Amino acid sequence: MTNILDNPIFQDETKAREWLESRVWPNGAVCPHCGVTGDDVTKLEGEAHRAGVFQCKECRQQFTVTVKTVFERSKIPLTKWLAALFLMTASKKGVSAHQVHRMLGISYKSTWFLMHRLREAMRTGGLEPLGGAGKVVEADEPTTASQQRSAPLSSAATVPIRRAATTALPTSARSSRSLSAAETSAHSMCQLPTN
Repeated sequence: MTNILDNPIFQDETKAREWLESRVWPNGAVCPHCGVTGDDVTKLEGEAHRAGVFQCKECRQQFTVTVKTVFERSKIPLTKWLAALFLMTASKKGVSAHQVHRMLGISYKSTWFLMHRLREAMRTGGLEPLGGAGKVVEADEPTTASQQRSAPLSSAATVPIRRAATTALPTSARSSRSLSAAETSAHSMCQLPTN
């Protein structure tokens, strides 16, 4: 049995970038600033440029595949982002930031930051909080009839509902702009290539 985290996209930055490019740009590079595609986008190569940089001939802006995505301006390697994304979407019951921190070998603070950004990107709009707007969820409610008779619910077992994604993020981790559906297609990126 092989470890899925031994996949090259979780080990090599170049392979991770190429895999992400194939997912985000299946028909070739697209300028995230003005939307130009095809021959109007030039890949910059040579010693003066880092790998994966493109330049738009229309707006003259330089960009990579991570521009205007949740991966933008992060010092965390792309391999770690993709591994965390895979772990979050592949686990049936979810995965904690501490578990990802231990598995990927990055600091807990960085892990917490990237997991909250990924969760925010995977969140779909229009969902109401559990129980409904302004409602209370019974956190320790008995499940069987005998438990209900023997254990009345105390008022300490109720918790108010609030939007965890917006209240849990510190202001430094919140994005200054709203993310579009195209930028947050994390669900479609979770299928791994077969070797």
